[in-house]
This record gives sequence, C-alpha cells and structure tokens, in this order.
Amino acid sequence: MQEQKYILENVTSFEPKHIFECGQCFRWDEETDESYTGIVKNNVINVKKVDNTVIFSSLGADNLEELVTDYFDLNRDYEEIKDRLSKIDSYLENSIKYGNGIRILNQDLWETIISFIISANNNIPRIKGIINRISQKYGDKIEWKGKEYYTFPTVDNLAKATIEDLRGLGLGFRDVRVYETTHKILEKQVDLERLHEEKDTQKVRDILLTLSGVGPKVADCILLFSTLKRFDVFPIDVWVRRVMNELYIKNEDETKVNKKEIEKLAREKYGNLEGLAQQYLFYWKRDTA
Repeated sequence: MQEQKYILENVTSFEPKHIFECGQCFRWDEETDESYTGIVKNNVINVKKVDNTVIFSSLGADNLEELVTDYFDLNRDYEEIKDRLSKIDSYLENSIKYGNGIRILNQDLWETIISFIISANNNIPRIKGIINRISQKYGDKIEWKGKEYYTFPTVDNLAKATIEDLRGLGLGFRDVRVYETTHKILEKQVDLERLHEEKDTQKVRDILLTLSGVGPKVADCILLFSTLKRFDVFPIDVWVRRVMNELYIKNEDETKVNKKEIEKLAREKYGNLEGLAQQYLFYWKRDTA
C-alpha cells in the first residue's frame, strides 16, 4: 500500500457534506477540519474541499485518480443534469440549490446490498456502528495516521459468520437476513456480475427482491447508490413520502399516501432522472425539517 494524493481543481457539483450526508453511504466520517474520511474497497481516503479545489489523500493499493473518478462519478455532467431538473418546477429547483453538491456514488454492489439490509428500520448512527463492527470482525485492518480502519468483508469472509455471530454484533432481527443473503450470493443463486450486465431495471429489481431483507425501498436504494447506477428508481421512505405529499399530493393524512401514487407522480414529473430528483428532495426535506 502507498500514500497518494490527487487534487481536483475548479470542480463543480461537489460538496463533501452534501455527498456524504444525503443518506446514500455509511462509511464516511467528518473530521475536525471538516474533511471526511472513509473506506473505499481496500483504501482509506480523506476528502477535503478548499474553495473550488478538492484534495483527495489516500493509503491504499488502487490508483487514487482512477478510484475517485469512478467512485465519485466525476465523468458525469451534474451541472447539465441539475439544469434539466431545475426547469421542472420551483420546488425541485429550490431543493437542488440546497443540495447542489450532491453526487451519487458508485459504491460496491455487495457492500451496498448488505449495508441497506442493515439500514431497514434503523437510524444512521446505529447503521454505521453495525457496519463498522462487521468490518472490524471480518474485514482487513489498515493503519493510517495513527488510526485503525477496516475494509468491508468479502462475501467469503462474511460467510464465516453464524447467525449467532451476527446477532452478537448488534444486527437484531437483521442477523438472519444478512446471513441468508450472504450465502445466497456466495452460492451464486444471485450472481452480482450478471446484475451489472442486465439492462432492464425492473428485471434487476425483481432479482434483488429475492434476497432476504430486501424489500422495494431497499432494492431501489441498491439500484441507485451502487455500481448498478440506475437513476430510473425512486426510493420512498418517510421523508420522501412527506415531501412529495406536502409539495404535490396534499393529502391531509400523510400515512394514507400510496407508494404507487408517489412512484407514478415521480416518473411523470422527473422521467429517467427520478432517482437524482429523489436525492435532492430527500436531502432538502430531512435537513431542513
């Protein structure tokens, strides 16, 4: 492993706080200097923005420039996307202004599946804690700048855990789900490589739904936030239901708003960029509530 640095100047649509705190990832932590440190594959990376320059520092085996270009989706024109979405209505325009630095990460599919199974009916501090404990137990240690970091475990390594082992790490009712999904992927009952090759988003979604612990919302999060990178999905949680009801549907009883109604509305308004629209709306609503 080697220490590396990569500097990106005059960058647009890149705000670490927006990227790491919009609900799409769980392994990035803010430092006292307002930079963020996280683990990507077999690398520890620190991201710091100063004016319009982003400084990436890393200890790892991968080429840092190639890694961050892929992981942070740097070759996609988010300025053009935001311009298109902002023209839809003033609500979306305002939410984009609030979260203008959001970029959707290309996170490892295996890690994203397990992470979002853990996220079900859970809060972010607890999700992060569980993932960190799993990584400490079954991942590989990297020491950098006086701190210990752990990679997310491979399928083979996590498959060594029994249901009791997972329960001991605080997974609660998710222990059986993580165990079953890990073994289903280990045995290639669901082939992650083939999911990348399938072009039909609904077909990929249907396969993800066969995994234990993966319901419609978790499946859509996996589709949007992983290397599958499907923008034509609209994950719906309490915040998304709330913002869509307050802005468009206006039902006096928010709990009676049907998910199908929200999905239909999102598809009609945002088209094949609905996943990105969801992130701007979600981040704006949750952060300003």
